[in-house]
Amino acid sequence: MTHKNDTLCKKPELVAPAGDLEKLKTAIEYGADAVYVGGEGFNLRMGASNLTLQEIGEAADWVHKREKKIYLTLNIFARNYHVSGIRSYLAKLADVPVDAVIVSDPGIFLTVREIAPHIPVHLSTQANTTNEKSVEFWHRQGVKRVVLARELTLGEIREITNDSQAETEVFVHGAMCMSYSGRCLLSSFMANRHANLGDCSHSCRWQYVLKKEKRPHESYPITEDESGTFILSSKDLCMIQYIPELVHAGITAWKIEGRMKSPYYVAAVTRVYREALDRYFADPYSYVYDQRWLTELEKVSHREYGAGFFFGNQGYDSQTSHPGDRYLKEYDYLGMIHNVLPDDMAEVMVKNRILGNTSVEIMGRRLSEDFTQVLLDLRDEYHESIETARVGQKVFIKMSRPVHKYFMLRKCG
Repeated sequence: MTHKNDTLCKKPELVAPAGDLEKLKTAIEYGADAVYVGGEGFNLRMGASNLTLQEIGEAADWVHKREKKIYLTLNIFARNYHVSGIRSYLAKLADVPVDAVIVSDPGIFLTVREIAPHIPVHLSTQANTTNEKSVEFWHRQGVKRVVLARELTLGEIREITNDSQAETEVFVHGAMCMSYSGRCLLSSFMANRHANLGDCSHSCRWQYVLKKEKRPHESYPITEDESGTFILSSKDLCMIQYIPELVHAGITAWKIEGRMKSPYYVAAVTRVYREALDRYFADPYSYVYDQRWLTELEKVSHREYGAGFFFGNQGYDSQTSHPGDRYLKEYDYLGMIHNVLPDDMAEVMVKNRILGNTSVEIMGRRLSEDFTQVLLDLRDEYHESIETARVGQKVFIKMSRPVHKYFMLRKCG
């Protein structure tokens, strides 16, 4: 059998999260090859806005006109009371031109094959696929792509990918669960919110103390450092420094986590991985890692970054986030440009308060398009001069350089 890595590695598909239509369009505009979305039920991010069936159809048309792909998550671990609803949902989804559904539960997989057999199926990372025989099993059942478990090393991923007839996908950036590929029971126990049904309370991020049975009024911190104890809070995954290593693993698709994150997060992360991938495949032999990429990724809200298990278990400090549930956030997302008018005026929807006569960064779809300017001309929806723009307001801003729809404004906090 010819292994995938016996020939020149193919450029992987970059898959970005889309919690709603705005994020979906943002992800595509900022360089994603495909997006993954949730419907109104049966996915593991029920806290996201998610899309109606009509919106999924509209999104599919919009994405396909740009020669991109859309995947729909149906990745809960269903209970008996979900079955009839899933069957009804799939009967309606059968006419929607999604490129694949992402499932975890064998029962949902079987139902997809029964009701909508023409829709390709991707196996979610929640299914805990950790070896080539498991990939072979699922491929024989009709699974097109397997999203591998996050516990695997690059070496294991390479072996599985080489020996598999199915496509493989891995997460390369975003939040990680301190549980076996996200199969968490802690949230159900602590908050009666079921992580495997999409309602996780993120109990692993909470602060905990130790108490002695016979001294119930005394508590002791499980000390880790001066920030407190966060023994279950993992670092965020960030593989931007290891593009060649990921490419040589032969993986079909690279996935960014974050369907509940902001459009700014989706844009900022997607464009960095897009640039790194394009630069590598433009000339692999002269490829050089650019420190600006990590600097840009640090401008979005995140926990401490790490490489997960890609290089094996590097020890306690390599996995656990010391600041715990406190995100690192250096920049504020001020708003997105929704329209460009004559005379270099941009229509902006305000996401955080904007002050006139202050310096802000304009973030383009590519890093080369970024620039900084002072907001000397800030106007309200009636084109009257204002000093401050409030959240949710539509404003008009005079731009010092050409801009385009979907460009963003941000400011160092």
